[in-house]
Amino acid sequence: MAKKRKVVPGEGFDLKDIESTLQVAIPTNPLDRIIGQEEAVTIAKIAATQRRHLLLVGPPGIGKSMTAQALSFYLPLPENEIQVVHNPENPQRPFIEVKDREEVMRAIKQMETAEGELIAPESAPQEVAERLGFRCASCGAFSSSEDLNCPVCQRTKISQPRQPSQNPFGDLIGGIFEVTISRLGGASPPSVRTTRMVKGKEEVVVYERAGEHVKVLDEEALNRRRELESQSPRKTLVPFDRRPFVLATGATDTELLGDVAHDPYGGHSQLGSPPYERVVAGTIHEAHEGVLFIDELPRLGALQRSILTAMQERRYPISGRNPQSAGASVKVDDVPCDFILVGACNIQDLPHILSPLRSRIIGNGYEVLLDVTMPDDDLGRAKTVQFITQEIEMDRRIPHADRSAIQAIIKESGRRASVIDGQRNALTLRLRELGGLIRVAGDLAKVNGDDLITEKHVREGRKRALPAEEQIKERHGSYRAGLATDVTSAQRESAPYNYWNYQADDDKAGYR
Repeated sequence: MAKKRKVVPGEGFDLKDIESTLQVAIPTNPLDRIIGQEEAVTIAKIAATQRRHLLLVGPPGIGKSMTAQALSFYLPLPENEIQVVHNPENPQRPFIEVKDREEVMRAIKQMETAEGELIAPESAPQEVAERLGFRCASCGAFSSSEDLNCPVCQRTKISQPRQPSQNPFGDLIGGIFEVTISRLGGASPPSVRTTRMVKGKEEVVVYERAGEHVKVLDEEALNRRRELESQSPRKTLVPFDRRPFVLATGATDTELLGDVAHDPYGGHSQLGSPPYERVVAGTIHEAHEGVLFIDELPRLGALQRSILTAMQERRYPISGRNPQSAGASVKVDDVPCDFILVGACNIQDLPHILSPLRSRIIGNGYEVLLDVTMPDDDLGRAKTVQFITQEIEMDRRIPHADRSAIQAIIKESGRRASVIDGQRNALTLRLRELGGLIRVAGDLAKVNGDDLITEKHVREGRKRALPAEEQIKERHGSYRAGLATDVTSAQRESAPYNYWNYQADDDKAGYR
């Protein structure tokens, strides 16, 4: 294998210096993997450092999503956890508490100390082991607490001490009844409270059955347990150990803004689930302290107003969204959602973004029009080679490309920049489609059993990777002629207008 050579984004190199993409090292910095969008990368770094909003504008496949993901790489990890807490006075209005990392870790440690120590039944006092159902009172053999009878002497294991009773069989029946109820899950795990001497001091200790082990709770653990039981019940709504990047493209109002799950028992204290347990965070809340990325931002429609409100207030309530659900009466106010919005859209969709939302972005952020081409020079070719390598490495199913394949892909990149965007001496940045060509060529090499992608594979792949419209033109001479072979005259007269009908013989207009 050839020795790898790092391709520095700020430097170019001669293609003669490499034999294949095996010699090209991919940058470790995610922003350095973005090809040809230097201005967008610079602004993304500023947006991450200064916590500014960002709107990325440009055609599909030029790196909008990758820029948004890379921006989150420069953000610190979230420091706060959002918890929803039961409100005993009004359960339909749970509280919100925000805990920092130190408080959460302290609470976890406190909970661990309240769990007690697990020991083997043989290590417990004999009387305790008998009371918990591990030791046979008759022969002293140890067995599972699930066994009602001792497997050694076949006698009943009595887990309760004998109590005076008028019924001579009352003790036996009572002990069996208690163990049976425990096996069926109808009672809490049995426990034994006693005392022991620790460093010359007598202290209370509780032994509990914990599966096939015995849990020992000393006075410190018991005090911790009392403290925890005195607190209001709660659940973690948004944990602190989360990713600072949240994708909300195409999210529904429920996914975006949160919801309260339905309870068929209406929150009944015995049968149902309490309201605080049914609260579900939205993506705007999960993006707290991080990045909320929404591609095709105009597709949110009226939900853009909710995004605007969340950006302004930095908190947004969660309520049940189905009026037929038991969660409709539950509402949690002041749920934090302090996020960086990174929106993306195509140029023709700009008018469909709400003016107040754009004003908020411009007033506290940046709008960036991404480039569609870059100069065809040593630096541009080096970046294209880097892109080819990245696509091969990410795909993991196709071989690397040799120098002839690299040159053929660069030539195709220049052709597309000229045909689609009218730029000469340029290379295209519509990289998603170019990545499709690389994969098709790689598939051909893989099927043929070749070790590397060559120019031949790229030439064949170019024919197979053509958009359907270009395939129609190659076969029929024009899009209109191809359409005429597929529909009747009546269908043509009644067919709805679509953008391909406009200058259908023009490759450039059709492609756009």
